[in-house]
Amino acid sequence: MSVVPAFRSFAAALLAALAVGACADEIGPAPASFAVEAGPSALGASYRLGIGDKLKITVFGEESLSGAAEVNASGQVSLPLAGEVPAQGKTLGQFRETVANRLADGYLKNPKVTIEITNYRPFYIHGEVKSGGEFAYKTGIRLRDAVAMAGGYTYRAEQSYAVVTREGAGDVRIPANGSVILLPGDNVRIPERFF
Repeated sequence: MSVVPAFRSFAAALLAALAVGACADEIGPAPASFAVEAGPSALGASYRLGIGDKLKITVFGEESLSGAAEVNASGQVSLPLAGEVPAQGKTLGQFRETVANRLADGYLKNPKVTIEITNYRPFYIHGEVKSGGEFAYKTGIRLRDAVAMAGGYTYRAEQSYAVVTREGAGDVRIPANGSVILLPGDNVRIPERFF
């Protein structure tokens, strides 16, 4: 066997390996701010409303102005008297203040408003899982829980990490066995393994 064909075979294999490596995700590890502690306060006062969040709005002494609402596709909540109120990206406190100000503007004197989230917006999982799609968010859900909800991994799945797209953070690669808690609205992609 001559050296030239062996060198060509080696060079071709090396180029193929480099090409596969270039196609791999160039996404860094999860930043410390991405790791959220589990528990009821995981979302806390800093949680920002988003499309699909369902709310219970109570205006004390005004039953006709109280009730269920949802952040619509335009990021607003439609309320009696107040009209379309911007909600997307606001904390509950900010949104409550906006609603109270709208109602105080010619309708009610010093309105007392409380707002609770009854259902968080869904999260999404796709890629190399058996039944990807939209899933109801549950507080404290981790990547392994989300994969189980989606029917488990396919045989082609890269099971050591996933890529999570989170509003305000972009794409982040998180370890499958890590402590990162998913948040409402997260988009989880399970990549295909190459070898």
